[in-house]
Amino acid sequence: MFKWFLKNKEKPEEKAEEERGLFQRLKDQIAKTRESFVKQVDRLFLGKKEIDADLLDSLEEILITADLGVSTATELIERIREKVKRKELSDAFALKNYIREEILTLLRSPQKEEEEITASPFVILVIGVNGTGKTTTIGKLAHRFKGLGQNVMLVAADTFRAAAIEQLEIWSNRAGADFIKQKSGSDPSAVVYDALEAAQSRKTDVMIIDTAGRLHTKVNLMEELKKVQRVIQKKMPGAPHEILLVLDATTGQNAISQAKLFNSALGITGMVLTKLDGTAKGGVVVGISNELKIPIRFIGIGEKMEDLREFDPDTFVSALFD
Repeated sequence: MFKWFLKNKEKPEEKAEEERGLFQRLKDQIAKTRESFVKQVDRLFLGKKEIDADLLDSLEEILITADLGVSTATELIERIREKVKRKELSDAFALKNYIREEILTLLRSPQKEEEEITASPFVILVIGVNGTGKTTTIGKLAHRFKGLGQNVMLVAADTFRAAAIEQLEIWSNRAGADFIKQKSGSDPSAVVYDALEAAQSRKTDVMIIDTAGRLHTKVNLMEELKKVQRVIQKKMPGAPHEILLVLDATTGQNAISQAKLFNSALGITGMVLTKLDGTAKGGVVVGISNELKIPIRFIGIGEKMEDLREFDPDTFVSALFD
C-alpha cells in the first residue's frame, strides 16, 4: 500500500478552516444521496414509537433503492432484526444511530494501514471502463502529486480509443507533468516498457499509466491489461505499486460488477469513485466496501482539480447523516 500524501504543513487554524470548507462542499455535493437515503429514513421514522416488521421492510427497500445493494441491505436488516429481538433496539432514534454506526464500520473495514513505499518511480496502473472519468482522475492525481513537489510522468497506454492520447496530453500539460506516448494503435505494453526506462533515467517520482477500457471486448481487454501488468513486473519487480480502479458512482450496482471483474483479473489495490456529486446512488460506496473489501482511495465530487478528495469514512458518514 502507498502512503498517498505527505502531512499538511499548514498552521492548525488554517488547516481547520480549510477542513470546514471542504466538509461543507462534500455535504453539498452528496445532497442527492442524502435525500434518497437519510432523508427517506427520517420520513419513515417520523412519529414511529416502535420498530415493527412493516417499518423494517420499508427500511430495507430504502437501503436497496439508495444502492447499498441487496446483499449489504439484507445483512444490515438481519442484524437490526436480531437487535430488536434481543430488545437492544427499541425506538427509531436508536435505530438511526445504529444504521449510521454500522455503515461507518463497513466503510472503515477495508481502509487498511498503509506502508510508505520508497520505490522510484512509484508506479500507478489506472484501470476502468471508458466513460468513468479515468483520464480526468489521472490528471487530478498528477496535479496533487505535483503540488507536493513530486516529478510526475503520465503514460498513454490507451492507444486504441479515439482521442485518448490527446486527452491525456492535455491533462499532463495542465498538471505540468512529463508525458510519454507513441502513435495511435501502438502496443500498450511497448509504450509502458519504454516509459519505465524513461522514468528511471529521468528520476521520476510518480508514474501514472492510463489504460484501455473497452468493456464490450472484456476478454481481450483483460488479457491486454494482464500483459501490461507482466511487462511492468518484469521491468521493475514489485511494480505496479498501486492498481487503481476508477468507477462511475452513477452506475450504481453495475460499478460493483465492474469491480469484481477487474479484481479477478488483476487484483485491485484501491478504488476511485467518481461523479458522486451527480447521483442519488452514492450508497454504492457502502456496497462496494462491504462486498469487495478493497480500500476506496478517492471520491470525485466535481469538475475542479481539488474535487478529487481522499476518501475518509468518518467525514463521508458525517456529511451524509449530519
